[in-house]
Amino acid sequence: MAEELSVIMPVHNERFLVREAIRRVLAVESPLIERLELIVVDDGSTDGTRELLRKLAAESPGAFRYLEHDENRGKGAAVRTGLAHATGSVTVINDADLEYDPQDLPRLMVPFVEQGADAVFGSRFLVSGYSRILYFRHSLANGLLTFLASLITDLNLSDMETCYKAVRTDLFKSIPIRSDDFRMEPELTIKLAKRRARVFEVPISYAGRTYAEGKKIRAKDAFLAVVAMLHWWLADDIYDPDRVGSTVLTDLTQIPRFNRWMADTLRSRLGARVLELGAGIGNLTREFIPRDLYTASDLDPDHLRYLKSFAEGTPYLEVRPLDPANEADFAPLKERYDTVLCINLLEQLTHPDRCLRNVRSALVPGGAVLVLVQRDSRFLSVPDSLAGKFRRYTPNSLRELLEAQGFKVCQVRDFNRIATPVWWFNSVVLRRGHFGRIQLKGFNLMTWLFRRLERALPWRGVSLVAVAERPAEGDSEAASDGAR
Repeated sequence: MAEELSVIMPVHNERFLVREAIRRVLAVESPLIERLELIVVDDGSTDGTRELLRKLAAESPGAFRYLEHDENRGKGAAVRTGLAHATGSVTVINDADLEYDPQDLPRLMVPFVEQGADAVFGSRFLVSGYSRILYFRHSLANGLLTFLASLITDLNLSDMETCYKAVRTDLFKSIPIRSDDFRMEPELTIKLAKRRARVFEVPISYAGRTYAEGKKIRAKDAFLAVVAMLHWWLADDIYDPDRVGSTVLTDLTQIPRFNRWMADTLRSRLGARVLELGAGIGNLTREFIPRDLYTASDLDPDHLRYLKSFAEGTPYLEVRPLDPANEADFAPLKERYDTVLCINLLEQLTHPDRCLRNVRSALVPGGAVLVLVQRDSRFLSVPDSLAGKFRRYTPNSLRELLEAQGFKVCQVRDFNRIATPVWWFNSVVLRRGHFGRIQLKGFNLMTWLFRRLERALPWRGVSLVAVAERPAEGDSEAASDGAR
C-alpha cells in the first residue's frame, strides 16, 4: 500500500538554492509513494527567485505546480496557499533552503502506511543518518520550545520546530491555520494534539545552514513561538468554522467529566455488542470500550478518518460509514447487536422513524436502543442550528416515536437539569452560538457536584434519556402490529 504525497515548498529569496531544492524533491522515488506532487509557492521574492521559478515552470510544464504571492506574507500564508491546491492523501512541508534531505520523505510515509498515522514529524534529534553541528543557542531554544509544546499538548515530542511535518491532507485542510509566519509550527502542533491526531516521529537527517549562508529565523521568532503556544493553548480554533457542528464538537472536548457523566447514565444498559450511530470524534466511544464488538459509525469524512485512526490496534472496535436513515446500509447488520446508541442524533434527521426502523433491524430480540435527545422545542436556538439540529422532543413525542417503530419503551427521563437555566440564558436570551471557555471549564470542574444535585432540582432537564427494547421473540407479532 502506498500514499499519494503532496509536497508544499514555500520560497522566499532563495535564488541560489531553489533550483536544486526542486530537483531533489522531484528525484524522490519510493514504493511507499504512489504519486508525488510538488507545489512551489513564491512568497513575494525580490532577489530574482520569482523570475527563475517562472522560467523553470515554463521549461518543465507539469513537473511542478507554481503559485505566487504578490508580496511577502510569511511561511504560514504560503503553506495555506499551497495546501488549497494539494491533491495527495498526505501533505508535507519542504523548505527550499536545502537543510532537509527529501530522500527522508519515504521514511515519513512508513507510519502512514503501516500504522494509520494522522501526522508524522521528521525529528532532527532522534538517531539519524547525519546532523550538521551548528549553533548551541539554537539547539537550546529549540529544546525549550519543544519542552513547552510537549507540556501543553501532553505529547512526548523531540522536535516541535521541525520543517518536516507530514499530515493527512483532509485533516490538514480541516484545521484553520491562522499564523502567517513561523508561528504556524507551534499552531499546527497544538491543533493536531487538540484534534487528538495520532502523531508519530521518525528520525531525519539535517544539514543546517549558518546566517552567512542565508538562515532566516531569528531570536525574536523563538519569543513569538512562545506567545503563539500560549495563545493556541487557550484558544480552541481547531475546526474549519464552516463545518456544521464544529463549534459544538470543540465544546464537547472541553468537558470530559460531563461526557463521563453521560456515559455513566447509559452504561448499566449497555450490552457486549454495541453499535453507536453518529459517533463523531468518539467522545463517548472511548468511555464504552472495550466490548466484544463495538461499531462506531458516522458519515462525516473527518470523523471517520479520526475514528479509523483511533481504532488502530483495537480489534474489537469497528468503524464504518453508516447513514442512519438508509435501509441498505443496515442490511449487513441484521440482528448483530444487543445495544444501539443514538446520542444527540434524532434531532438532526429528516426521517427519525426510518432511523429507528433500521435500529430495530440491527438489534437482536430483547436488545435495547439507548436514546439521548434535546428536550423542549422552546429551547431551539443557535447552538442547535450550528449542530445541524432542527427539532427537539417532549417525553410523550419521544415515547410515541419509539412505540410507532415497534419498540417497548422501558424508560424516559430527564437528564442534566443543572444546565437548563444556563442553556436558556446563554442560547435563548443572549443568542450565543456556543458556551464560553470559562463556562465550559467551570461546568467540567463542578460536574461532580451537579451529578449529586441532579435529582433534587425541580425543573426539567436540557435532555431526555430513553431506553427502549426490541420485543423478544414471543412479542414479535405484537411489535410488528405496533410498527405498522
